[in-house]
Amino acid sequence: MFKRTFIHGLSSSVLAAVAALIYNRIYFFATEADFSKIVNTGSLLGYSLVICMAATFVSYGLTKWLKKKGEIVFNFLFTIISFACVMVPISISLPLDVKTPELFPGLAVPMVFFPALAWYTLKPLFPNKEQ
Repeated sequence: MFKRTFIHGLSSSVLAAVAALIYNRIYFFATEADFSKIVNTGSLLGYSLVICMAATFVSYGLTKWLKKKGEIVFNFLFTIISFACVMVPISISLPLDVKTPELFPGLAVPMVFFPALAWYTLKPLFPNKEQ
């Protein structure tokens, strides 16, 4: 069961990172606002990997501990935490040399939801067979 959850987390992190990279390029070409000093390929890959791997361990622990209700509790927590994390890009102070800092939330806020969206999108490919 852990192997399936781990592969789910890894594939979700890859999907979230790819979506973030694509969105980053689209946002740059649409607004010509360059935030590459703050949001770069490494930070996007790291963010996606850390969030999805944390989700992997929490999901596995909750489904072991709460059995059938573990997935429901995990989905609720992951969604609530994702919405709460919207405050991070809104409240961040950018360096003074960054042009058009008012456009940063438009880039970063949608990216906060990419790990959760990737997790929920790929979940049907990794069913929990112990239930």
